[in-house]
Amino acid sequence: RRSMKRKAMFTCPFNGDCKITKDNRRHCQACRLKRCVDIGMMTEFILTDEEVQRKREMILKRKEEEALKESLKPKLSEEQQKVIDILLEAHRKTYDPTYADFTRFRPPVRSNPSNRGAARSSSILTQDLSSEDSTDLFSSDAFSMFPESVEPKMFSNLVLSEENDESSSVNIDFSHLSMLPHLADLVSYSIQKVIGFAKMIPGFRDLAAEDQIALLKSSAIEVIMLRSNQSFTLEDMTWTCGSNDFKYRISDVTQAGHSMDLLEPLVKFQIGLKKLNLHEEEHVLLMAICILSPDRPGVQDTSLVESLQDRLSEILQTYIRCRHPPPGSRLLYAKMIQKLADLRSLNEEHSKQYRCISLQPEHSMQLTPLVLEVFGNEIS
Repeated sequence: RRSMKRKAMFTCPFNGDCKITKDNRRHCQACRLKRCVDIGMMTEFILTDEEVQRKREMILKRKEEEALKESLKPKLSEEQQKVIDILLEAHRKTYDPTYADFTRFRPPVRSNPSNRGAARSSSILTQDLSSEDSTDLFSSDAFSMFPESVEPKMFSNLVLSEENDESSSVNIDFSHLSMLPHLADLVSYSIQKVIGFAKMIPGFRDLAAEDQIALLKSSAIEVIMLRSNQSFTLEDMTWTCGSNDFKYRISDVTQAGHSMDLLEPLVKFQIGLKKLNLHEEEHVLLMAICILSPDRPGVQDTSLVESLQDRLSEILQTYIRCRHPPPGSRLLYAKMIQKLADLRSLNEEHSKQYRCISLQPEHSMQLTPLVLEVFGNEIS
């Protein structure tokens, strides 16, 4: 290009057939230029000085546009990332993916002989799982000091599932609920873990103890349903918690006193939530948003709870825009909020069915103190 611009004329000082290599290319300009032409370089393709300048300006403009686009892109602030990290740690501390503690529960007893046998644990739930976490819940009074004004809610189906050959025609035999002791222990354990998670949510401990209790009582079953999605498998629609002894189907839950009015929408909810393919960060944010709902019964300082929830919602929306690539991110936030609405309906149905169980003394006595305190003791 330089030679053509200068219209230079070169003469080879040797025989006119110098072999041009990377090392000797400066020894003979004539043969070097001839080599360029021989391999296909053409003067017609050489840019003028004006064209070179325009090309440089275009490259610079493109870089500036990309820098502006990057600067306008939403970013998680340092504070927002810290909140996410705290919630991730809280979840990992309160959710054991090995489900090793399940052997401490009263063993599952399935009346259907085709199912796997029950796990014969050497110990029943030590002391009451309620005593471990509930007696020092809010560094004040025990969980037994729930205000009576708070409407009690819900028993849990943490790990319940459906077999393909079963339908809403399943009949519940209230005379012998063989799975109730095991699932009661499982729910009591799950409530403890939800409490542990909630206590680590930034801002939760700043609430009055009465509001903390009101939020936990109303949201416990919903958070348990959200957490159980981690063990839910789309392949066989079961909640698989380790061994086959802890592989839960719809039939197991009907043997604990629940009907398809709850279980069918619960399974549909789990399928829909699983298909959202949430990141762990989105999952923990959704659980925290669920707990910090200002419209729960008995909440006094609704404005403070709402401000905490709004902060988490903003972090979730920013995370989705920054870290969740399309097409999965399309309308994802709206779909997640719809899941919270679905949980309210499941919560209401669960409350009705729990009352049917707890109204019968022979079944109520199978429940743990923590379950009775959180979901209400209907016979008292």
